[in-house]
Amino acid sequence: MLLAGESGTGKELFARALHELSPRANGPFVAINCAAIPEMLLESELFGHEKGAFTGAAVRKPGRFETAHGGTLLLDEIGDLTLPLQVKILRAIEDREFDRVGGTTPIRVDVRIVAASNRDLLAAVSARQFREDLYFRLSVFPIEIPPLRERADDIPLLARFFVGRCSRNVGRSGLGLSPAAEDALVRYHWPGNVRELQNSIERAVILCDATEIHPRHLNLGPDTEGRDERIVDPWDLLDVSGSLEDASVRIYSQFESSNGTSFVTRCESRVGAGSSR
Repeated sequence: MLLAGESGTGKELFARALHELSPRANGPFVAINCAAIPEMLLESELFGHEKGAFTGAAVRKPGRFETAHGGTLLLDEIGDLTLPLQVKILRAIEDREFDRVGGTTPIRVDVRIVAASNRDLLAAVSARQFREDLYFRLSVFPIEIPPLRERADDIPLLARFFVGRCSRNVGRSGLGLSPAAEDALVRYHWPGNVRELQNSIERAVILCDATEIHPRHLNLGPDTEGRDERIVDPWDLLDVSGSLEDASVRIYSQFESSNGTSFVTRCESRVGAGSSR
């Protein structure tokens, strides 16, 4: 299974929920971020190593494939794997066996593999940065996790969950979200997705001086005014292509069809700023 989506959309949460709702729920759920471990250590982390396999390998160590036996292994940010490691992972998935680093005896495992990436892996395949055979092996069942801004109904549910968990962690009971806070959360566009939401709630729980979290505790800024927070500058809307005469006619026509005053004021301020440089 391949989970795709922006960073912070909750791909690991999705994979964990998948595991807990499956017949493998009694087995281990093991996650590894392939981008967070140095390349020279990643093979050992994935497949383990034998004693003496390299300098510092004082004891035998099982890898994540081995510890996930009977359960689910999440390979997060799999797009950052080197090509040689991709080959070894492909073999482990297809043959259900692998060798530890420095080992000669194949180890058989029964593991469900869930891979995740915020990269466009098809583009990486085209650029020869990701193996095509591994991509198609993983993407038998691809799932796109949409960004949080496209899942407005999920925001209050996730926020309440994070409030409850964070409150327990800091020893506060009965803390909730005010209706105004929930509304502010829903209207914010969440560029950092679920990870940003979690961080915002954790900060609000710490700062909250009442029995409910209010917008002032969330510190979301002006972005709560709407879900699409990009400010359109009228100056950027001017079409100045072609001859000066053609551009002048288009700009005059655009001004006549606009609200006029705010457009001119904005443009004049931009001209003034440019002339002062």
